[in-house]
Amino acid sequence: MDHANRFQSPVTYRLLRAEYAVALVVCSVLFLWHIREVRWLPAVALFAYIDVIGYIPGAIAFRRARGRPISKVYYVLYNTMHSMVTQAVVVGAWAAVAGFEWALLVVPIHLCGDRALFGNFLKSFSVPFEPAVIPQFAEFDRRVFGRDDAELAVPTRI
Repeated sequence: MDHANRFQSPVTYRLLRAEYAVALVVCSVLFLWHIREVRWLPAVALFAYIDVIGYIPGAIAFRRARGRPISKVYYVLYNTMHSMVTQAVVVGAWAAVAGFEWALLVVPIHLCGDRALFGNFLKSFSVPFEPAVIPQFAEFDRRVFGRDDAELAVPTRI
């Protein structure tokens, strides 16, 4: 992948997910080492609010739409809430106002977990809100990487 060819091969996609898996492990180990110092109310709230605002409304709209397009607002909410930039601002503001605390590690744990474990990255307006292979991508993947539709139906694992 480069600036002229904005796509992932199956291998580069797995490598990218592996990089997030390393970050997930580092953050999780730090969190576990300091588990007795974690304030649980902020930890749970910080972990959950990302999906409460950024994923759940879009998932509900997607299911209710039954195949029809949903508003781009849901994509913007997802991408805003699942952005490392947005969450860095949230964590930085929290640390500036309340001081650093170990509960803040749930934010990168959430984002890295989404990317490493589930393969979820920011969403493009041109694909369904929930993962589903689109025919154009299946054809592209077949031509460029020689994969067939059956291989596309199974999510890429690390």
